[in-house]
Amino acid sequence: MSIEVKISKRRISYKNAMKVLSERVDKVKENKERELLWILEHPITFTAGIRSADDEIIDKRIKIISTNRGGKITLHNPGQKIVYFVLNLNNRKKNIRRLIRIIEKSIIEFLKICKIEAKNDKKNIGIWVNKKKIAAIGLRVSKWIAFHGCSININNNLKDYLKIVPCGLDNQKITSVYQEKQVIIKDLEKKLVKIFLKNINKI
Repeated sequence: MSIEVKISKRRISYKNAMKVLSERVDKVKENKERELLWILEHPITFTAGIRSADDEIIDKRIKIISTNRGGKITLHNPGQKIVYFVLNLNNRKKNIRRLIRIIEKSIIEFLKICKIEAKNDKKNIGIWVNKKKIAAIGLRVSKWIAFHGCSININNNLKDYLKIVPCGLDNQKITSVYQEKQVIIKDLEKKLVKIFLKNINKI
């Protein structure tokens, strides 16, 4: 199955990204377009998933964008890589848990390139390094079309997390690649694409 790959060099607003995803979901449902894998960054944005609560907003001055993905309130900001996708599970295994495991596996493989040993947690979705969260996952599935994706903290400003209770967690328990290992990863986006394509095609 052919997956279209997009790598955006400029930051994409959350609103515009969701418009692109929504349109692609509709077209994939009708078999009018290919599946999508999209690597990008957002400007600083706070989003609230379907399980969010008002008491997760610490700084009441921030703007929160409601979204239809799973999960709670989280942050996107420059230096954090977003991996969005639109996948047609009608043509793959209809197994959401397996899809999540594939995403987790892909993030862990990428972090190994960064010399970081990470793991998943059966109770808390996402990827963890020394009991600190380094990557978040949020999905939605409509008629077996899976979309949204994951975010990986690379060298973003972690102080922005202090304005919220991210994913229902202690906001001090967030980390990034740069926080763990001060490394520069060459062709980072291409490495992410290679790993995700390899694993997604096993679904």
